[in-house]
Amino acid sequence: MTIVIAAGGTGGHLYPAVALAREFLRRDPATKVLFVGTTRGLESKVLAHEGFDLALISAKPVMGKGLFGAMTGLCALPKSLWQCLRLLRARGADLVIGIGGYTSPMALLAAAMIGVPRVILEPNANPGMANKAVGPLAQRVFLAFESAADSFARSKVRVVGTPIRQAFLDGVQQRQESSGPLHVLIFGGSQGAKAMNSAVIEGLPELMKRLPTLTVTHQTGESDHVRVAEAYRCAGIVAEVTPFLYDMPAALRQADLVVARAGAMTVAELTTCGKPAILIPLPTAIYDHQMRNAKVMEAAGAAVVLPQSALTGALLARTVVAILGDPERVRVMGAASMAMRKIDAAEVIVRECYALMEGHHDANRSGGAAGV
Repeated sequence: MTIVIAAGGTGGHLYPAVALAREFLRRDPATKVLFVGTTRGLESKVLAHEGFDLALISAKPVMGKGLFGAMTGLCALPKSLWQCLRLLRARGADLVIGIGGYTSPMALLAAAMIGVPRVILEPNANPGMANKAVGPLAQRVFLAFESAADSFARSKVRVVGTPIRQAFLDGVQQRQESSGPLHVLIFGGSQGAKAMNSAVIEGLPELMKRLPTLTVTHQTGESDHVRVAEAYRCAGIVAEVTPFLYDMPAALRQADLVVARAGAMTVAELTTCGKPAILIPLPTAIYDHQMRNAKVMEAAGAAVVLPQSALTGALLARTVVAILGDPERVRVMGAASMAMRKIDAAEVIVRECYALMEGHHDANRSGGAAGV
């Protein structure tokens, strides 16, 4: 059996896809998994590290890139479709999974054109345009949030949560009492976040004054690593400052508090590990989906949301101190986070996909055709 997964660009698209791939392989180690992506995103780096094959297509983003960028993206669609058709036929694809972003639409359209079963996964509270566009082509639509259901045909929708890599589930437990210094994990998504990094740097003197034994792990992104590492050194704060965190499960387990963006994958990982958070949604995210994700977590009592427009070093430092200075608040927020988690999403999706493929094969044997 061959599973083709169209996912790329950011960790928020890639890591749910990796979790699904792992679950397919757990169920049947003979399964072949192929990712479809481009040279523009993180997929080459991440998938090489995870040990999966990647096929490249010429897709380009359309939304949020201005008129010229949109035209360039639209012009790339015919070639991307041809590449996907050739790829699916050559690999004998049994199922195509789209995770959103600009790599998914042509892969789903190609699958529909040649009768390959196809599903999409929408991890955000507010669905992206790519998944909305291909929703009519999908035979199943798996959602992380109920609020996204109105964008798709109800008969196709399954609200299952976000697939989580098994490493997050192994040995997960909420820290009841810290046996060592308080620890904060800071990350701005897979590519870092300069505005967040600047606020952290500005707030370091206050943090050092109020929490002198605080330790930090900070993922900065490649471009800001040197600047941030130097700021910690000058402030005298013990910190692991790194451009990219491959072992996010270990980093989250160590943290008493997390400061992060609010991508769907981040929210899923936080709740799986039961971590309290300060969320700073990316203001340029299309359709403001990160703010929607963050508000869901804040409403549950698991996070404090700080809009980037109001973010200062002083505000961030005060918020960190207010939470970590109150052990009961840390405990309550962590419990609220843990209560939100859905840890069987990958298993549920894979089970549904098997049923879909079996139905497709039964229809073909009886002379029927797969429906679009």
